[in-house]
Amino acid sequence: MTRSVTICDVGPRDGLQNEPQTLEPAFRAQLVNRLAAAGLPRVEAASFVRADAVPQMAGAEEVVAAIERRDGTEYSGLALNEKGYERLAASGLDRVNFTLAATESFSKRNANQSVAEAQAAAESVIARSELPVTLTISVAFGCPFEGRVDPGMVAEIVARFPTAEIVLADTIGVATPKQVRALVTRTGVAGVHLHNTRNTGYANAVAALESGVTLFDASCGGLGGCPYAPRATGNIATEDLVYLFDGEGVETGIDLDGLIAASQWLEGALGRPLEGQVYRAGAWAGE
Repeated sequence: MTRSVTICDVGPRDGLQNEPQTLEPAFRAQLVNRLAAAGLPRVEAASFVRADAVPQMAGAEEVVAAIERRDGTEYSGLALNEKGYERLAASGLDRVNFTLAATESFSKRNANQSVAEAQAAAESVIARSELPVTLTISVAFGCPFEGRVDPGMVAEIVARFPTAEIVLADTIGVATPKQVRALVTRTGVAGVHLHNTRNTGYANAVAALESGVTLFDASCGGLGGCPYAPRATGNIATEDLVYLFDGEGVETGIDLDGLIAASQWLEGALGRPLEGQVYRAGAWAGE
């Protein structure tokens, strides 16, 4: 039986939030539209955070209003606290991605709250939300301020949210396949959010797949990083991941050629090469 997975493209949020320039909401909505047209089952369209904290994500509501909705695509947004959730819920998006950190230092830097406060906010959002909620645990494998993260601590956080769809994020790209297998197996989470900072992202994706993960975050062209994580470079590229999974016989439902075209367009719009490989090399036609 053919195995299938769900890929969420986080480029319009996690990708563009690390760009030096602030791109207009209309441009960000156009990127969302191009990704949806390529058959992405999920697209993370916007981040509902303070504009003074992450100016690249200003105007989230304008982005959402400009999206041309397509059947078959679920549009999500990111929130770090209850105020962000309330903005997201009012915007008309389909899903909440609520993110909390595994360490105190990163939680304070990224969300201006303690881990306990973030967990309490997550519990409140899950309880009150009429939208489906995905809970992403950032710095699950390593923290730029505290170093290696205890897998037991991450497992405790996961256990606190037994009904949530949970994603483990390798925010600074330090994980290796052995670590990914171990933590995914231990926690039984649905998804992973991987960065290719140390060129282990795709090997980690295969390890996660083999360990039962069915939800993968990726970013068109390999865009991305975190403004609060020094030297945290891009996510794994969506088209590279789709090419890999296609070759492994894993169904994604995504039009690879359409996805490549979206990243080529994005390269032209940003005026620089992106980190991904497949959008430059093309999809190979051989068997």
